[in-house]
Order: sequence, then structure tokens, then C-alpha cells
Amino acid sequence: MNEPIPVTRVTDHGTAKLMPDVDRDRAWLLTVDGAPQSYVDLDAPEHLEFEYARRLGHVLDTVAAPGRALDVLHLGGGALTLPRYVAATRPGSRQDVVEADRGLLELVAEQLPLPAGSRVALHAADARAWVEAAPDASADVLVADVFGGSRVPAHLTTLAYAREAERVLRADGVYVANLADGAPFAFLRSQLATFAEVFEELALIAEPGVLRGRRFGNAVLVASHRPVATADLARLTAADAFPARVEHGPALRRFTGDARPVTDADAVPSPEPPDGAFGIG
Repeated sequence: MNEPIPVTRVTDHGTAKLMPDVDRDRAWLLTVDGAPQSYVDLDAPEHLEFEYARRLGHVLDTVAAPGRALDVLHLGGGALTLPRYVAATRPGSRQDVVEADRGLLELVAEQLPLPAGSRVALHAADARAWVEAAPDASADVLVADVFGGSRVPAHLTTLAYAREAERVLRADGVYVANLADGAPFAFLRSQLATFAEVFEELALIAEPGVLRGRRFGNAVLVASHRPVATADLARLTAADAFPARVEHGPALRRFTGDARPVTDADAVPSPEPPDGAFGIG
């Protein structure tokens, strides 16, 4: 049998590289311009290697009864880690993936094809434009994991965008986003303030060291009109290799402080990670 070899391709928005994992058969790491983006095990799609992906997976696990099919809209494609996860854990789910980089979508579809019957539709489009054109109440979950390089694009951080996301979700739908920031958390606090204007319930999942400002890292934002399953999320995230904390209620409002919602006029991308190193943990 031929051993898998790395694949490098210049796509629309950068240089993508797929590298095989020597420790797991048919497992691959995707990087774009050197920044780790996705990890996929084709034989075990329920395996989530990166901690932030595990936290997104925990949210997906708790939004409905185990195994119940969902309609999921993914903003940001990468190597389709989470769509594969949902297809494996919630068979019959209908999923749309919106990725601005058409070349990246083509590379992943060619090298890491989805299993037959996955019910995952791929769309090369701008994430916000897609959301603005999507039908009302058409999704159970909206997953935003969009990074231009290592930064969340500015047009996906605003109050107008949050209102469009809320419109696309059903009444009991859940918005979940992968964000990245470090002390003094101006970006993260602004996102909490923005989504608090639109959704009744918020939660934030992050490692304690990140929340204490000790290092730059990922934080997963959860927003909905129904109570977030914080107890279940706290149990799941505490059992991870790198345990996380779930903040909600008064503690989260204290963390947000006097931050203001972001308008289209004053929106900026998330901050550049220190030394250009993007935290995937």
C-alpha cells in the first residue's frame, strides 16, 4: 500500500497543505498559510482532535436529544471536520457549508471526500452574504468558524450580522461561534455585548488560563433564546484533555463589562495572535 503524502495547493485565499498523521491511518491536518485549520480522521469522523473543535462538538451534542437529525448551517469549511461529525453522530441531518475559498473546497472534496449519503451541500460564497440571503427560520444550528488567515473577518462581528443569524435560526435554534482573543479582551467583550443585544441567553466556553488573560486562545460563544445546557457543557468540557470553563449569567455579564455592540461602521477583525501563532487549543 502506498503511504499518503502531503498535498500542497495554492487556493483562492492562500496556500493550503494537507499533511497525513503518521499515528492514525487516513487522518489529515489541514493548514492554510502555515496556520492549523482542521484535523480530520476519515475512518473516525467523530474524533475531534483540536480542543476548540471538541467544544463546538459538545455544543452540537447538547442542542438536541442524542442522534436527532438537525438542519445545520456552517460558516467556514476547512476540511469539513464538524459537518463530518454531525453526519456521523446525527445521521439524516441536512447541512450546508459556506466557504469563501472555492479552491479550498475543491481540494478537500477531491482529497478528503465525504462519505456517500452525508447530506452535506458545499457552497463557495461569502458567509455574511449567504446568511443575509438564507430563508427565515431555516436552521436549527448556525456554526460560525470563519477565519481570514488567523482573524475573524470584521463583517462577521456586527449587530447587523447577529440579527441576520438570529433570523435564520428557528425559535429554539442555537448560534455557536469559534472566536479568538487575549487580554484585555476588547474583541471578545464586544462580541458578547453584540450578541446579548439579539439573544436572550449567552454562554462562553474557554480554558481558565485564557479567561484569566494568561495567554491568547480560542473561546466558543453560544447564543440562543432558550436556556443553554450549561451544566451538560460544563461536565463535557471539564473532562477534556485541556479542561475548559463555561461562563454564563452574572459572571459573564461582569466579564462583558461596559463593552458596546459592534456596528458595521466600527467593525474590525479579531486581533492578530501574538507572533503570528494561532491558538488551536
